[in-house]
Amino acid sequence: MTLTIETRSPEATRAIARHLAQVLRPGDVLALTGALGAGKTCFVQGLAEGLGVTGRVASPTFILMRAHRGPLPLYHADAYRLESGTDLLDIGLEEWLATGVVALEWADLAPEVLPRDHLALRIEVNGEGRQLHFSGHGPRSRTLVEHLRACAS
Repeated sequence: MTLTIETRSPEATRAIARHLAQVLRPGDVLALTGALGAGKTCFVQGLAEGLGVTGRVASPTFILMRAHRGPLPLYHADAYRLESGTDLLDIGLEEWLATGVVALEWADLAPEVLPRDHLALRIEVNGEGRQLHFSGHGPRSRTLVEHLRACAS
């Protein structure tokens, strides 16, 4: 199941993420892909707002993972500099899944650690805007796509 949503500003991208955050629960995984500067971190910032996380949300590229505390914890990870996706397992991916939501940037570089049921988000730059391509892989993530479809219409 897929859905494409166009946004014309960073705020619009964050707003879509805030809508998604309303229905997230522990164990949900968002696998984000897109070119450098496409808006992956911007989307995660919107997730954090929607999850009630306070504080700055920045790219975890140089530290691999940032834990953001809130009513539902957000674990923001980045696979760009990993030797292997198993590095994420070594630093606690399974524990993160047990307690919060995981947003993994550059997920295409670590497909071996993605659970079967995950929500993929590919972001493409389209002139001044972005195209957010959501793809549900499994029953839970298909439900998330349907939630977004309802919000977008």
